[in-house]
Amino acid sequence: MNKYLTGLIAALLVGIGAGVWLSGHPQQIPWTLPGLEAAIAAPVKAEGRKPLFWRNPMNPAITSPVFTQDEMGMDYLPVYADDGGAADEPAGTVKIDPVTVQNIGVRTVKARRQAFSRSVRALGRVIADETRITRLHPKTEGWIEKLFINKTGERVRKDDILFSIYSPKLVSSQHEYLLALRNLKTLGESEYADIREGARQMAEISRERLQLLDVPEHQIRELEQTGKAFKALHVHSPFDGIVMKLSVSEGEYVTPKSELYRLADLTKVWVQVDVYEYELSQVRVGDKAQLTLKSLPGRTFEGRVAYIYPYAEAKTRTIKVRLELDNPELALKPDMFTDVTLNTGLQQDAVVVPDSAIVRSGEREQIFVVRAPGKFEPREVTLGQSSGGWVQVLDGVKAGEEVVTSALFLIDSESKLREATAKMLEAAKADQSAGGAELDMQGMSMDAPDMSMDAMRLDSSADDGMDMGGLSLDGGDRP
Repeated sequence: MNKYLTGLIAALLVGIGAGVWLSGHPQQIPWTLPGLEAAIAAPVKAEGRKPLFWRNPMNPAITSPVFTQDEMGMDYLPVYADDGGAADEPAGTVKIDPVTVQNIGVRTVKARRQAFSRSVRALGRVIADETRITRLHPKTEGWIEKLFINKTGERVRKDDILFSIYSPKLVSSQHEYLLALRNLKTLGESEYADIREGARQMAEISRERLQLLDVPEHQIRELEQTGKAFKALHVHSPFDGIVMKLSVSEGEYVTPKSELYRLADLTKVWVQVDVYEYELSQVRVGDKAQLTLKSLPGRTFEGRVAYIYPYAEAKTRTIKVRLELDNPELALKPDMFTDVTLNTGLQQDAVVVPDSAIVRSGEREQIFVVRAPGKFEPREVTLGQSSGGWVQVLDGVKAGEEVVTSALFLIDSESKLREATAKMLEAAKADQSAGGAELDMQGMSMDAPDMSMDAMRLDSSADDGMDMGGLSLDGGDRP
């Protein structure tokens, strides 16, 4: 039993000693592959260039003066003095080899000059022209004898008879006029001028009263010719139009407060368009507009902006814009909905690019311009109006310059990385020109002294040695 225990302890001590010795002499491990240690120590070759520093592959703000790895085991990337681009290149310029350009699907289009108009699309509703609506009220109380136009929506012509009304006041006014005419005939030959003038004025006043009560001219002439009063008098339409509302029936008693007919001339109509607040600044009185209706496919109606209302709708947050259109065929009917396109001014010489070429960050807009094959420069631009997938460029890009329209996310990310690297390079170069031996990154001073493992030793002295039955292991200093 003692021999077995002694042998086990001896084997254990031999194993520990061999492990300690091999850890101090890795070059003597027979199964180590030649060059493996060098490949691990420096996995990225400088290819004749000396890196200024090394950066974290996931976060460029984290740097190191020597090669290292991050917490996930990813190698730090070298940063050289010429990684910031040439001195005459703007910050953020991206260089991509042709194979990568093809693989990520970079597409370009040339900026061009063309006539450009901003179009605002909105929904409109047809309404009657308010200046061409008439509400008919009787001028005196009475009873409706007959309705000649008795249906809503019926079309009427100017001077068509709408209805006849019996009114004692109208009959009395007719008799007064007939009496004035007889007096004029009797006293018109008087030798006194005052009497003759008084009779003439009385006849004129009586005739004018009938006109003010809307007695038609043809009935007044017939009254003068026959000398007999009419029981019912006719009321005529004042213009060509449509009966929009009928509010009376035959035999009904009416007063001047009663609205009998509502007539509208629809040969000219209005269209009210709801325009959003952010588009209102583009709309001007006089702008042309095109209207289409689903009920009339293939037809387009032309109109103009006549008025912009001075208030917004509280619920929809839109502003009403009024269009005026000719409607001779009455194809546009009140309360029909239309699709409206407002052409808000034409510019003959505008520089435009596709909308897909714009990179919007929320604070600015920029475009990537092709400086050379595989080289893309970011430019901040000032944009104008947009329409039909094209955007007007007011400043930043000239006509004929080639702009990137696809793979913008990848190029923009690389551009931001290059710009950040260029700023760090400027700081590094400034430190080197000052003669400093340290590399200061984000307030952290990092020295790069010689890192040697020679000072490390395993010593089994009386204080920390391993004493196993009188046996001690002293590693001593390694050569």
